[in-house]
Amino acid sequence: MVTPGDVLGKATEVKAGKGAYVAKHNGFVYASLTGLLRTLSPPSDSSDQRPTVEVTGHKAHGVVPELGSVVIARVTKVMARMASADIMCVGPKSVKEKFTGIIRQQDVRATEIDKVDMHLSFRPGDIVRALVSFDKLSLGDARAYFLSTAQNELGVLSAESTAGGTMIPISWTEMQCPLTGQIEQRKVAKVGS
Repeated sequence: MVTPGDVLGKATEVKAGKGAYVAKHNGFVYASLTGLLRTLSPPSDSSDQRPTVEVTGHKAHGVVPELGSVVIARVTKVMARMASADIMCVGPKSVKEKFTGIIRQQDVRATEIDKVDMHLSFRPGDIVRALVSFDKLSLGDARAYFLSTAQNELGVLSAESTAGGTMIPISWTEMQCPLTGQIEQRKVAKVGS
């Protein structure tokens, strides 16, 4: 493990790879980020036989949402035309960085899009399965991914009722509190067959 400024060797003996640089004033190779140091052997056919040193930052190991990935996210805010959510997993892997997703009204379901009521589809705290429909679109300064729940298997997976119970899906638009029997509207993900 190295940190920025750590000496990785002399430029006459090693080449600077990713996460490393050569200081012109003294000819030493330094780490430019915190991470794991790796030394790569030079290709046998290369005239330069110095090994390459590189630093792999901890974020490089984390999974990143991509167009077409299925993600699990927690709804943080519901507005009239969209809901925002924090992406927690991409496929089966949890994320190490914070990624924000936006579910727009037109991306909630495939039919009757004009009748979608965001407040009857999602609530803050709901756990949803969604598809990344547009990669990294900028909303102000924050990076955000547009998410879609328009397929049957996408939507709310888990929700907590006002009474604090974990709700049970009873249809593709409703979930029921096991404690009070109260029914709440949601865009429910179809689970199983």
